[in-house]
Amino acid sequence: MPVSAQSPRPSGAAPRTGRRRGGAGSGRPPARRPRWGLRIATGTSALLLTASGVGHAMVTGLNADVRRVDPFHGLTDRPEGGDGANILVVGTDRRDQLSEKMKDKYNLGGSACDCTDTMMLVHLSSDRKRASVVSLPRDTYTKLPAHKDRTTGKRRGPRAAKLNSAYTLGGPGLTVRAVEKLTQVRVDHYLEVDFTSFMSTVDVLGGVEVCTRKPLKDSYSGLDLPKGTSRLNGGEALQYVRARHLDGDSDLGRMKRQQRFLASVISRATDSGVLMNPVKFNRVASTLLGSVRADHGFGSDQMMALGQAMRGFTPASSEFASVPVGDPGHQVPGLGSTVKWDREKADKLFTALREDRPLAVRKPKGKGPARVEVAPRDIRVKIENGTDEKGLGSRLDKELHKTGFATDGAPGNADKARPGRTTITYDPEWDRSARSLAAALPGADLVKEEGQGPQMHVTVADPDQQVRPVRVNALAGKEGSPVTGDKVGCG
Repeated sequence: MPVSAQSPRPSGAAPRTGRRRGGAGSGRPPARRPRWGLRIATGTSALLLTASGVGHAMVTGLNADVRRVDPFHGLTDRPEGGDGANILVVGTDRRDQLSEKMKDKYNLGGSACDCTDTMMLVHLSSDRKRASVVSLPRDTYTKLPAHKDRTTGKRRGPRAAKLNSAYTLGGPGLTVRAVEKLTQVRVDHYLEVDFTSFMSTVDVLGGVEVCTRKPLKDSYSGLDLPKGTSRLNGGEALQYVRARHLDGDSDLGRMKRQQRFLASVISRATDSGVLMNPVKFNRVASTLLGSVRADHGFGSDQMMALGQAMRGFTPASSEFASVPVGDPGHQVPGLGSTVKWDREKADKLFTALREDRPLAVRKPKGKGPARVEVAPRDIRVKIENGTDEKGLGSRLDKELHKTGFATDGAPGNADKARPGRTTITYDPEWDRSARSLAAALPGADLVKEEGQGPQMHVTVADPDQQVRPVRVNALAGKEGSPVTGDKVGCG
């Protein structure tokens, strides 16, 4: 039975905007948890969730609280189903359940347009080891199929329109039909999230961290974020994903921020133990099922299946892509500026979804050059020897320089010997450079240091540290290239 892939969440007070992550600037590698502890936790949770049935009992009965919708009624000429499950996640601008105080605080005043603010097609692989998220531009130019107007009840013939108007004119049913016609991907489940349900999702997770390379301020949404890493509560997160007036990219730039945010949600859900703990999972399930609209086939059984499937998820288990765009300002009489897809590239993207294949290129394992996003010549590196072995810093400096990195040629010594794993201390603003350097130093740990600047600081703590050749990925940096969640990075 197909299951959905919407992110979970535990409760707790959400910190204020701009609050920096504790300990981020210490420069010390985080304490590493023993693997046996994780195995015990995993085994215990699996018993609770499956063998004893406690987890299932805690979420059974929540179906009565779900607001139901039937987006598949009367649909004909649908695409054939394939392996895995496809979920259409729709974000609407409905805000009727919010108090006037909340609307004022988070710039949510005015009238709702009764349209889709966000639209994502989520594919959960048949082996439940991968989630692929494709953002669909809301201003996509399309031709809506014939339908009954949900306001007047009159029949309308096919018409040119923007994709987000499908919800306004024909509700969830026409939205599903429009997406299936555009993508030729069969939608198995429908999940509708409004402003209220989005905010409660983030708050029950205890807030979600986002990272930005520069301050972000948008007077329309009320967003006001400092440069660096901030943990956002539900209202602040809504401002972040809604902001459209930060740069010239408008809605396309906003989709990138939404993908970064969703990658952070997955990281938060998996790192915080939500999927391992029946009590936390119950809070997640009850919050989600009690605050969304979903099709009749999505309920507590699907939430349990999803939770069990995602127990082994990490950010690298998710991948994000936007539909390839041919013309972001396609002018259409009566519609104005629309987004026209690059049909050939879009077809390849959705063919991969239908065939249950990964969208992002995975780096092959082996002894050959590692694929990186940033050219080594553009990465400045400072080496310090953190061991008692003389000449180690000099050796690593020369080998990295030979590989192409811009080492300073003047390796130093750390304050004291720190046996263990080599660390790369970096400013989150240069996270792509840090990951590229880490690929050349197998086993090295990445440690964030706010405000450090573009130079990477390497403290060598492994006397046997090796340097691996690297090669720039030919697709790196190309607009719209699918990436895994752990590569989404700082925006």
